[in-house]
Amino acid sequence: MRALRQLLDNLHPLFAKGGRLEKLHAVYEMVDTLFYSPADRTRVAPHVRDGVDLKRVMYAVVIAATPAAIFGIWNVGYQANLAISGLGLAAPDDWRGAILAMLHVAYDPRSLWDCMWHGMAYFLPIYVVTLMAGGFWEVLFAAVRNHEVNEGFLVTSLLFALILPPAIPLWQVALGCSFGVVMGKEVFGGTGKNFLNPALTGRAFLFFAYPAQISGDAVWTAVDGFSGATPLAVAATGGMAAIHGGDVSWMQAFLGTIQGDLGSTSALACIFGGLLLIFMRIASWRIILGVFGGMVITSLLFNFFGTEYTPMASMPWYWHLVVGGFAFGMMFMATDPVSAAMSNTGRLIYGALIGMLTVVIRVANPAFPEGIMLAILFANLVAPLIDYGVVKANIRRRRRREELA
Repeated sequence: MRALRQLLDNLHPLFAKGGRLEKLHAVYEMVDTLFYSPADRTRVAPHVRDGVDLKRVMYAVVIAATPAAIFGIWNVGYQANLAISGLGLAAPDDWRGAILAMLHVAYDPRSLWDCMWHGMAYFLPIYVVTLMAGGFWEVLFAAVRNHEVNEGFLVTSLLFALILPPAIPLWQVALGCSFGVVMGKEVFGGTGKNFLNPALTGRAFLFFAYPAQISGDAVWTAVDGFSGATPLAVAATGGMAAIHGGDVSWMQAFLGTIQGDLGSTSALACIFGGLLLIFMRIASWRIILGVFGGMVITSLLFNFFGTEYTPMASMPWYWHLVVGGFAFGMMFMATDPVSAAMSNTGRLIYGALIGMLTVVIRVANPAFPEGIMLAILFANLVAPLIDYGVVKANIRRRRRREELA
């Protein structure tokens, strides 16, 4: 590490003010602070000294999302190998198939090796594209504004990759990530100033701009010629009877061995990662509790009063929890500390709003059965208003207390 420290110190004059690479100082600072603590430290009051900075928080989120990513990689390969072996479909003959042939990877759904490598052939290119697109815009805006490079794009890139279908074209991945980073964050000032979740902003853009490649029955399993709906899409048209008729059990949905996005199918992995974020005091348990409670109450109301209007109204709350991206959105997207509500009471209201809207969208709009993405984005828009109302209510309560005293 001494050699690395000496190398960085020798390169510093090139990137310092007046150096030949002054415009790229943000890139140098990003690399330097990746391995070493920042040179600027808080020394006196009134600022708080803490060993946890933004960089460490971002790394913690990446670590918490890793179980969902690892399981998602296996599940993508498992679902593809299952379709190939079970239906006699042809193995991929594109560049992915050539790479898998070089690695002597077969297409056996019972083989952990085959499933992991097959899934990696789809996940890794998508993730690399999101890193390149997000990193490019982050560095560009940092250089123009003469700001440091924030590691927020690492989290945005990973979360964005995990909520995409495996068969999506890579150019759409780059376009969606660019839209989410630029229009969802950078135009408002960068990390800490955005009021929308950048990953969900990019996902929403792709959904409405290219619905054929981001939805439907043919995008969830990475096999050409295979078409199969997710359990959530099946329930939207046929209710719980269609799910049970499709031989999908609740435990399968909870573990994640079903068709879906790259990393959001396993509710177990998502809940485990969310608990890590709560333990590390990065995610707010109030938001998670609000999302879960809002979902349970709204689904129970539909179970009692709305089953005759739409098949989706019969879905119980414990199925809402495990199908689609609800668990992933509840644990990783809704808890974004920048775009969520800031007050404690506001976080409960904010979370409850997301849970209720998710069920309402799923039940009332069969054409868009997911719901959690739009629910979080809508709650992002009203989060400042929620905090404003909470503060105003506290002021009025204190005034009444003073008047009574």
